[in-house]
Parts: sequence; structure tokens; C-alpha cells
Amino acid sequence: MKKLAISTLAVLIACPAFAGINHPDQGSSWQMWGLDPYIGLRGGMSYSNLNYKYDGNKESMTDYIFQGRAALGLEVCDTVRSEIEWTYFGKLSDAENFGAGIGGIDVEAKMQTLLWNSYWEFGGYKIVRPFAGIGAGIAMTDVKRHGDLVPRHSESKTRFSAMGTLGVTFDMERFAVDLAARYTYVDIQSGLHNFGGDIGIRFMF
Repeated sequence: MKKLAISTLAVLIACPAFAGINHPDQGSSWQMWGLDPYIGLRGGMSYSNLNYKYDGNKESMTDYIFQGRAALGLEVCDTVRSEIEWTYFGKLSDAENFGAGIGGIDVEAKMQTLLWNSYWEFGGYKIVRPFAGIGAGIAMTDVKRHGDLVPRHSESKTRFSAMGTLGVTFDMERFAVDLAARYTYVDIQSGLHNFGGDIGIRFMF
């Protein structure tokens, strides 16, 4: 998975060099099924809340983590776009007391998501436009726990994930800058909730 992620990022970083080859007045250099393709690179911070249950007790494990996103998408029209997005989240790490006789438990969670997102840009402005988006897909998670009085345990799962976002885009024709606030849900344990914000750039071809 790490080799695939590194290779994907290398391709996405190299692609912008080709995005600017054509003269701006010529429009897209090529199309897919009549649609204009783009790539996007995004990064930001988020607050994660994992509802973790052990021995009948449930606690909220929370942490502030980094998130990095890479997307490959198509502009369906001037206001609608759709994309496949891979996201890497930093490690969530927290400790809570799960009751008498159990003591403190350290929980760590790592996560990546692969989502199909769709966005709708609205407003009559040419350069600055707000947008809303939804997405659904899978999350690949690895949750570990350890403590002085509990056995070590590790659990890796692939589960359903969904995302909702609101933001604003600054469209410069050959590229666009996006500011977004996102909520991501993952169906692990008693639910993982991630609230984040990021800034990204999209290169149109």
C-alpha cells in the first residue's frame, strides 16, 4: 500500500508540468468522453473522534491529525465535477480510563480512504464560487490498543465511509484553488467522525 501511495503521489506531482503546456486560449488539451479531466492535491488538519468500546465501556478517543488528499476527476460541466479521491490521515492517538479494574488504555488508529466524490458549484461568479459535495467509498483502518492491565490487540478492517463538504473555489481557468471544510464518517467500532479543513489546487488539462 505504501509503494502504491508513493507512486500515485509521484505521478500526481509530475502531471502539473504537462497541464500548462498548451496556450490558455486553446482550452483543454484532451478530453475523456467529452469531459475535461483534472488532478487535485490537497492538505490540511482535522479533528478525529473514534468511539471505542471495550468490556462494555465506551469512550471517545480524540486527536488532531494531518490529512493529505490526491484526486483524479472530470468536469462534467461548468458547475458539476466528479472524482476519485485517495486520502491519507495521520495517526490518531489517545488514552482513556475504561473503568475500575481496567485502568488506562492507549488506542492508536491509522486510516486511508478511497472515495468517489461529486461536487456542485453554484453562484453566478466566474472566478469565486461556493460549492457543496458528497462522497462515498471505503476506508482502510488499523486500530491498536494496549495497556498495563489489558492484552495488546490490533484490528485491520475495510469499512464503508462517507464524506460531506462545503467550500469555495477560486477558478483561474488552467488551475483552481479550493478551500474546503469536510466531515468524514467511517463505520468502525461505534463510529469514527472526522471534521477537517484543507486547501488544495486542481490542475485542468
